[in-house]
Amino acid sequence: MADLQDDLRPTVAAGELDDLAEPYPEEAVAAESYEPVSDPDDEPLTRAHAILAAHPVADGYNGLPWALKRLSYYDLELGEISVDTDVPRLRSGRVGALFWSLHLPEGLDGDRAVGATLEQLDLAKAVVRTCDEGLRPACTAGQVADARNCGRVAVLLGPAGASAVGDSLGILRQLHLLGLRVLTLTGVSWASEAGLTRFGEEVVREMNRLGVIADLSGASPQTVRRVLSLSRAPVLCSRSAARAIRPHPVNLPDDLLAELGEAKGLCLVPLTAEQTGPTVRDVADHLDHIREVAGAHCVGLSGTYDSGAAHPQELGDASCYPRLIAELLRRGWDEGDVALLTWGNVQRVLRGADFTARAAQQRREPSTATIAELDG
Repeated sequence: MADLQDDLRPTVAAGELDDLAEPYPEEAVAAESYEPVSDPDDEPLTRAHAILAAHPVADGYNGLPWALKRLSYYDLELGEISVDTDVPRLRSGRVGALFWSLHLPEGLDGDRAVGATLEQLDLAKAVVRTCDEGLRPACTAGQVADARNCGRVAVLLGPAGASAVGDSLGILRQLHLLGLRVLTLTGVSWASEAGLTRFGEEVVREMNRLGVIADLSGASPQTVRRVLSLSRAPVLCSRSAARAIRPHPVNLPDDLLAELGEAKGLCLVPLTAEQTGPTVRDVADHLDHIREVAGAHCVGLSGTYDSGAAHPQELGDASCYPRLIAELLRRGWDEGDVALLTWGNVQRVLRGADFTARAAQQRREPSTATIAELDG
């Protein structure tokens, strides 16, 4: 098992990421869709556009499915001013992939939570089908890279809240079959402030077998540490910044950031004023700090657009990523670390989940455990 862990958690340099080597093929992407908006006298912004053309952003959290529920009509391919995310802005922001959150409003649990999650999955798939010139569904690292190479934005489904699973591993498997790829482990009896119960541990093992990635944003320290020790696949925090810079309950203290880095997990920093601060420089401060504490392999980006959050100045919608990358370049970030931040780290986590699932499926049958058996 130690050998398997070594395979799952390699240290990868940006130059070794084969799927980072090629930029968008010119024949697949309309040139006018990627026309830089930079000032020719602003050298860091010009460099940011050039780097993002080869290493686009993999956005770890986007709330568009729920935001679209309130609209009677929308056109994401032409452009939609009622939301923060549409295809033109994704292309202007050099976004190559994004995770669509399936989180629910507070108060939904049990069968209502399962039903609402299924409705969001259905809506998300319908939106992708109607935007096939700009979006493409994806479940694996290979499919994400294929979408990018075809000039499409890859859409992955998740994170969803643990309440969507209820207390049933069978529901987890069906959600996976429908495309769910990330599950947030908090807010349920088996993943609470007290940590994981025995059934919660079985959920993590089954997630590893399926290839569903554990999201630990908002989880208790006990849950975070137990999942880090138990999971054979890399984990992520979909919306967590550095608590040392801005005290917010979902942000991570330095000790947990260090442990996440040692486990080759991924901290996706949200572009929200509440968690990171009111300016693009504040966001960059969090990225600097997490890179220093956990390593360049541990940090990524979550736009959190269309989630109802207020965003820092200059980062108001999905088109604004080049401004953030320009700020990092001004601070001395090299292209290798930027490539990991925007694209490489998410791809590594996706590959790790795929590898773990293939290995686990050869050793382990689907679990039939119930919460009554393990926690009763």
